[in-house]
Amino acid sequence: MCCNQREKCRHSPFQQDSNFSQIQVTMRRRKLNLTFVQFLFLLSISRFASLRSDELPKMACESPPYASFPFCNASLPVAARAASLVAALTLPEKIQQLSNTAAAVPRLGLPAYQWWSESLHGVASNGPGVAFNGSVRAATGFPQVILSAAAFNRTLWRALARAIAVEARAMHAAGQAGLTFWAPNINVFRDPRWGRGQETPGEDPLVAAHYAVEYVMGFQGQKKSSVAGDDDSSLSLMLSACCKHYTAYDLEKWGNFTRYTFNALVTEQDMADTFQPPFQSCIQEGHASCLMCSYNQVNGVPACARGDLLEKARKEWGFQGYIVSDCDAVAIIHENQNYTASPEDSIADVLKAGMDINCGTYLLRYTESAVKLGKVQEEDIDRALLNLFSVQLRLGLFDGDRARKHYRRLGPKNVCSHEHRELALEATRQGIVLLKNAKSFLPLSKDAVGSLAIIGPAANDATIYGGDYTGVPCNPISFLEGLKIYAPRTAYAPGCIDVPCQTTYGFEEAINTAREADVIIVVAGLNQSEETEDHDRVSLLLPGKQMELVSVVANASKNPIVLVLMGGGPVDISFAKDDPLVASILWIGYPGEVGGQALAEALFGDFNPGGRLPVTWYPESFTHVPMNDMHMRADVSRGYPGRTYRFYTGKVVYEFGYGLSYSNFSYRFLSTPIMIKLSASTAETYISKQTKYATKDGLDALKIEDISSCDALRFHVEVSVFNNGDMDGSHAVLLFWKPKTRGEGFPLKQLIGFERVQTRGQGETKVQILVDPCRHLSTADANGKRVVPLGANVITIGDLEHEFIIEA
Repeated sequence: MCCNQREKCRHSPFQQDSNFSQIQVTMRRRKLNLTFVQFLFLLSISRFASLRSDELPKMACESPPYASFPFCNASLPVAARAASLVAALTLPEKIQQLSNTAAAVPRLGLPAYQWWSESLHGVASNGPGVAFNGSVRAATGFPQVILSAAAFNRTLWRALARAIAVEARAMHAAGQAGLTFWAPNINVFRDPRWGRGQETPGEDPLVAAHYAVEYVMGFQGQKKSSVAGDDDSSLSLMLSACCKHYTAYDLEKWGNFTRYTFNALVTEQDMADTFQPPFQSCIQEGHASCLMCSYNQVNGVPACARGDLLEKARKEWGFQGYIVSDCDAVAIIHENQNYTASPEDSIADVLKAGMDINCGTYLLRYTESAVKLGKVQEEDIDRALLNLFSVQLRLGLFDGDRARKHYRRLGPKNVCSHEHRELALEATRQGIVLLKNAKSFLPLSKDAVGSLAIIGPAANDATIYGGDYTGVPCNPISFLEGLKIYAPRTAYAPGCIDVPCQTTYGFEEAINTAREADVIIVVAGLNQSEETEDHDRVSLLLPGKQMELVSVVANASKNPIVLVLMGGGPVDISFAKDDPLVASILWIGYPGEVGGQALAEALFGDFNPGGRLPVTWYPESFTHVPMNDMHMRADVSRGYPGRTYRFYTGKVVYEFGYGLSYSNFSYRFLSTPIMIKLSASTAETYISKQTKYATKDGLDALKIEDISSCDALRFHVEVSVFNNGDMDGSHAVLLFWKPKTRGEGFPLKQLIGFERVQTRGQGETKVQILVDPCRHLSTADANGKRVVPLGANVITIGDLEHEFIIEA
């Protein structure tokens, strides 16, 4: 940030003795088309002398004389208030608002604002907007997103987001957080090696879309404003959520490729039915107020400069919010990607594309020169500021004391609450996935276990249970501590020095410990040294010598062992899956602050595990597939196996949606369609003429864009869920669809609905799942157009199948 710009920002464009004629001259010079309210505002600011930043109120519009400005008038529409503020700023002042660290405007009583706060699975310390150095020293550490996703429970997801929002708003009241948070991460977990897959809801676009909607709706707490308006701009916000990273971002550092320069080559087909649906839902259904454009290029153009994609979000999906770059994503366009000839060209490209604010300083440094060179017009900056100020206005940042009073009940007492800890525990319980349970080895009997040993460096290190984008947890419990509550005679040996486990040092102690105990728990898997932001995995096997540790402990144990796996990414544990000395395997992801309690409860049967894998677990051989190949569909001609359960044709260790329980479940369809048919008399009502066409391989299909009433085609699938065991438990019901005859590029199968239900032992529970044929029974053709295949189709739950016909 230039010092001369700072100096200019301290002075009003009008001196204190400015008169009416000077304002008129300024208006003519800027060619501003001002409303009468905006004109009066310009007149009013001439009354105030400039102030230093340290003399500013803590909130805009908080006290006289600042509260009299038109943008402080809550009875005016948001758009009018935002426009009046934009019109009042000088060009240097405007430029100072284009960074995540937005500068103060002393003469208007505007304090500085930090746009960057993080809240992926709890208030996190990654962004400068959050600090744990005041009255709030910790915040609830909820399980990492990938584990919560394994619950397949939309109600849970919204509850988690709402709890995080309460703590975030409470921390804001304490002066320790902002109001704009850059979460959720809804990129599809395309490749199992991706270091940030842990942050996402998994590999399925429908799950990611539902998660996006629930998170945003729960987090933003949107309410209809008293000021007239029918669109999102009239909705007041408790907080602002940001769907990221737009788009086709899922590579950190692999081989010679890095996220800063990677050019994601994506087909229109894959863009339409894999990469874009989560973002479309996030905006259209979730009404997100922020969208973050990513580092990577998309088909040769930097994502933040892809005007067509940013325009699609605003014009087609109805996005009304601000678009922020990932941090330094504007700088790399010129500095790393060499896409533009100069910094000023980069500024021009992103602003004209529709980006509004830069996380970083590039716009602060080069926007003024871009304007002088004629590459950027002031109107481009004004457009961006209107979006930024509109979101701040909806958050109440310009409502002075009114905003403070609205949330005055929230404070430090609302952070780390008992209610939120119980919610974190429930989310972890619902997400834990039971992968193996030979001879019903689990649950353990509290009375029968005389002694227990837990082995592995993660067993007594709760600091790694949060995964990435985490804060300071409230009283975390390690696995060792949790087990000691159930089995006081619990011994511990790390086995390895650390999670990477590069040596066998510690093996002997682990073996001796295992020989003395009745039951052995080995904790293996991943941590942030293996997978994180800016770091992808190379192998899908357990790190270092962990596999050897599991085997030597299993051989030394009196009884078969239990293997507990940590981490967000899939792991090839074929050796343990097939080893009779490993009785049971549980995946616990990154369980958050209550991980120790949740694991102990699962092992001793206090609840019935019901989580399901939200990603495919591939064998190590998948690492031969180039990570930079963005194609989702398999291509036999080049030996390409495809990606995710929808298109992958190779062998798996565990499939998407896999998960066992201490009970056995079965299903029966109660209500399903036999035929979805439009009769001749109603065809013109529902489908426009000449919609039927043939795919490349001759299969008949209907284009979604030609169906005149998708709503009329919706139907419910009703299912009975039978718990055939004696233990109660919640259970995730997953409904899949697959066309009977697969056309070119059609999915092998596709998740179309899911519900989490509570069941009683030896009981029956009924559940309904809504199916929208246009959305759920469709795929994208080669041109990126959604189509519904005609003819025989199949829906499945578990091993149960039902065939029906779609006919026009």
